[in-house]
Amino acid sequence: MTPLDPYLARTRIAYLSMEVALDPAIPTYAGGLGVLAGDTARSCADLELPVVFVTPVSRDGYLRQEIGSGGEQIDHPDPWDPAAHATPLDAMVAIRIEGRPVWIQSWLYRHACPHGGCVPVILLDTRLEQNDPADRGITDRLYGGDEALRLKQEAVLGIGGERMLRALGFEIQTWHLNEGHAALLTLALLRRHRLSAGRPAEGPLLYDLDPVRERCVFTTHTPVEAGHDRFPYDLVSHVLGDFFEIDQLRPLAGEDALNMTRLALNLSAWVNGVASRHAETARRMFPGYRIRAITNGVHVPTWTHPAFARLFQRIAPDWAHDPDTLVRADRLEDAAVRAAHAEAKAALVEETKARCGAALDPALPVVAFARRMTGYKRPDLLFSDPGRLRAIAARWPFQVVVAGKAHPRDGGGKALIRAVHEQARALEGAVPVAFLPGYDMALAKVLVAGADLWLNTPLPPMEASGTSGMKAALNGVPSLSVLDGWWAEACEEGVTGWAIGRDGDAAEAAGHARDLYAKLEGTALPLWHGDKDRWTWMMKQAIARIGSRFHSQRMMRRYAAEAYLR
Repeated sequence: MTPLDPYLARTRIAYLSMEVALDPAIPTYAGGLGVLAGDTARSCADLELPVVFVTPVSRDGYLRQEIGSGGEQIDHPDPWDPAAHATPLDAMVAIRIEGRPVWIQSWLYRHACPHGGCVPVILLDTRLEQNDPADRGITDRLYGGDEALRLKQEAVLGIGGERMLRALGFEIQTWHLNEGHAALLTLALLRRHRLSAGRPAEGPLLYDLDPVRERCVFTTHTPVEAGHDRFPYDLVSHVLGDFFEIDQLRPLAGEDALNMTRLALNLSAWVNGVASRHAETARRMFPGYRIRAITNGVHVPTWTHPAFARLFQRIAPDWAHDPDTLVRADRLEDAAVRAAHAEAKAALVEETKARCGAALDPALPVVAFARRMTGYKRPDLLFSDPGRLRAIAARWPFQVVVAGKAHPRDGGGKALIRAVHEQARALEGAVPVAFLPGYDMALAKVLVAGADLWLNTPLPPMEASGTSGMKAALNGVPSLSVLDGWWAEACEEGVTGWAIGRDGDAAEAAGHARDLYAKLEGTALPLWHGDKDRWTWMMKQAIARIGSRFHSQRMMRRYAAEAYLR
């Protein structure tokens, strides 16, 4: 019996993602895309869906963040040992990169849920003695290196992932591409289909596209133009050689460069965005394609603080498996909700002290912002008028906690981290501001449960979905957010939280800081300080109206019914 025997007979769906957040001790993720993929795997196990996940092993992780004395981000590798968490598998496959065979080994990670369901995750690894030294590190660092390394990584995921599953004995009927990183899979399928049909790899594609399209599902996540990978065709030829003729590739992937999103769109019969607003944005970016919407969700038992889990057990014993039942959260006793939040907040106070030495006051509200540090997320919006912040805090005292990493090559994101630290120093004595380094799954769990108000300030329409506010809502934390991404669907003013701006239109962005300050000073903070009963009512509404709806169980039921079982 092999480690894969329990999965081979039933697994019919493959989910390919450049990053998957499996466990806080396994840093194979950079941010929201990977955390979503991890929650997807967790819900697939819960629902016993026949899915196998494929991702690079990323032995050196993404980055371990250190904050220097001047507030600068210092990047370090974040290594982990696959042998401590996964089982090596016997099969090896090779793909040709720069004319050389690059061998790929696989590791098996099993994610099991308390109900007994389990899904396999295949980790692809090129650190092998059989490989040229220049190729061994392809799968070492998530999103590391230059454009050429990025293309090699995507070739390993898409082309290598397809070959590996076949070599391991999986018979896949549906391929789910989580973002365009895996789009080269479609070319691998197209090439295999043509050869199996007795046609040469070159020649007209007219009769070969539909059989591949019908097997592919594509989820696009980014409404940011720069977020769609493009590779010059001379680089594609250099890296992939004659795997696919460039003249045949141009109609599918773009005339001037290989656009991975365009390739996935053209060779996937089912395409979706990750929120209703995002699907609208994607349809404007890529006219002519049918792009549906399945709003992201979060894995409820993963992100619920133990204190709230105990409360949920009283009113909805099946809440972890069927989070729809959290609609009953409005029945919770106020005192019990406050006690659970106090326990979660105490953990945040302790974590903040340990990470950066700042002493939060549990008697004051905590406004939290934790996102990837990059320009369109606008982590500096809250600090755009320090004088106004001081005036608000003098009337309604509050404190701020910030966390987030910048991509190693995102100079603008790193500058924002420095700017937040500068503002924190400037506001000292008036508004306590703590920046918590090392934002990851473990810290996120503490933040989303311990905050009092969750802040999100993206520049619309650049928020694809966002899920941090969903996790906060599970723990009774209302949001104050721009009406973009998922919040455009979830915001009920004064019930689940508050909106910044009116409709998420970019034309209103100039007024977002003004509206943010107005909501803090005139609504949210006065309510927290002056009407605990109403605030607690909102906490329960956040759980009941958001927690019961924006979860990955519902998300995966929709994928299964609408995308996988077409």
